[in-house]
Amino acid sequence: MAHTITADSDQYDSERTGFQLSASHRPDVIFAAENAADIRAAVAHAAARNLRVAVQATGHGLATAADSGVLITTGRMNGVRVDPAAATAWVEPGTPWSKVIEAAAPHGLAPLSGAAPAVGALSYTLGGGIGLMARKHGYAADQVRAIEVVTADAELVLATPDKEPDLFWALLGGRGNFGVATGMEIALVPVKTLYGGAMFFDGFDAVHAWREWVAAVPEEMTSSVAVIPFPDAPFVPEPLRGRRATHIRIAYLGPAEEGKHLTDQLRAYGPRLMDKVDEIPYTQSGVIHNDPTDPVASQSSHSLLRELPPQAVEAARSLTTNILEIRQLGGALSRPPMTPNAIGNRDAAYIYGIVSRGPEVTPEHAQLEGALRPWSTGGKALNFLFAAHATEENVKKAFDPSTYDRLRDLKTTYDPTDLFHHTHHIPPR
Repeated sequence: MAHTITADSDQYDSERTGFQLSASHRPDVIFAAENAADIRAAVAHAAARNLRVAVQATGHGLATAADSGVLITTGRMNGVRVDPAAATAWVEPGTPWSKVIEAAAPHGLAPLSGAAPAVGALSYTLGGGIGLMARKHGYAADQVRAIEVVTADAELVLATPDKEPDLFWALLGGRGNFGVATGMEIALVPVKTLYGGAMFFDGFDAVHAWREWVAAVPEEMTSSVAVIPFPDAPFVPEPLRGRRATHIRIAYLGPAEEGKHLTDQLRAYGPRLMDKVDEIPYTQSGVIHNDPTDPVASQSSHSLLRELPPQAVEAARSLTTNILEIRQLGGALSRPPMTPNAIGNRDAAYIYGIVSRGPEVTPEHAQLEGALRPWSTGGKALNFLFAAHATEENVKKAFDPSTYDRLRDLKTTYDPTDLFHHTHHIPPR
C-alpha cells in the first residue's frame, strides 16, 4: 500500500520541497513511492479523480509547480544494479548520479553523468543529459536501452527500441509527458579516470582564451567556462574571495599527458588564481564543476548558438554580475544516435546562459538573450529550462518542428487527458 501524505501531515513540507527553491509543489496528496506498484496506485488514484500528476526525485529541474493534484515522490526508489559483462546498469527513478557512479566504478565503468552528482539520473537522462563526457559519447539519452514506465492508464510498460518503439522514442527527450518512469537500463562506458578539474583566472578576459582554445580541441575534451562573482566570505578559498573570476572546467578522456599538453595552452594565457586540473578517478568527477549541494532558489536562461565569435563573448561582459556560463557542444552531440530519439537541436555548437540567485527573474535574462540573437539557433536545451523559463513556448523550441509535431501526436495517444501536465509540458492535440 502506497504511503500517502496530505497537507495536515508533519511530513508534507519536507516531502514536497526539492533542491530548487524558486518554487515548490503544493499538491492535494503526495504518494511517497517505494516501488512501481505504488506509482501505479498513484496514477490510478489521479486518473479516477481527474487530478493532474507531478513527479519529483531530487527536484533540481523543477519545471511547472503543481498547486493541487497528485505529487509522486520517487527518492526512496534509489537502487542501482550493474551488469559488468553487458556494461549496463538498471537505475531506479530516484537514484542520484553519485550512486550510479559508485556502483559502476569497481568494474572500470562509468555512466554519462552530469556535472552535479546529486542530480537524479533518470529525469536528467530523459531530458537529454549533456554531461562530462558528452562530446565523446553524446547525450545520456543516446545510451538508454530500455525504460519501464507507468502510463496514464496505470499500466506498467517496458519500452525498448523493439517493443513500444514510439513510446521509447518519445520518452527520450519528451521527459515526463508520457508517463512516470520507474526505471531505465543504460549503457556504461569503460572509463576509470579522466584528466579533469578547474582553473580560475581573475576577471573576464580568460573567457576569450577559452573560446580560442576550444576551436581546436579533440572530441575527447568536454569543457565549459563560467564567470562567477565570489563573495568575500570565509567559506570561499582565499584566492577567490571578493573577485569576479573565470572558472574553466576540464574533462578529458585520454592519457593524462595529452590532457596536460592541451591544457598547458590555457595555462600559457597568464597567471591563475587556482589550478586544480589533474588525473582523477571518475568517482571524483563532481569536483570539476563543484556545483552547490544545498538547496537554492535560482533562475536560469540560455541560448543555443551556431558559433561563438568574440562579439558574442563580449555580449555579457558588462551586462550582469550574475553567473554566466558557456558550454562547448559538438562532437558526438552533433551526430544522430544509433537508436533514434526525440532529442533536438543537435546542430548547436554552444550553450550560453545566465544564472541569477533568488526566485525573481531579473532583466538580464531577456537582455542577454536579445544580445545573443545574431548567433542563436533559436533553439533551447530541455534540461536547461527550469522555473520561470520552462514555458510551453520554450519547451517547443527544444525540438525540431517535425519532432515536436510527432511528440504532440504521441501525447494524444498515450495521455489524451493531459494527466502528466506538471512537467516540461507538451500539450496533446
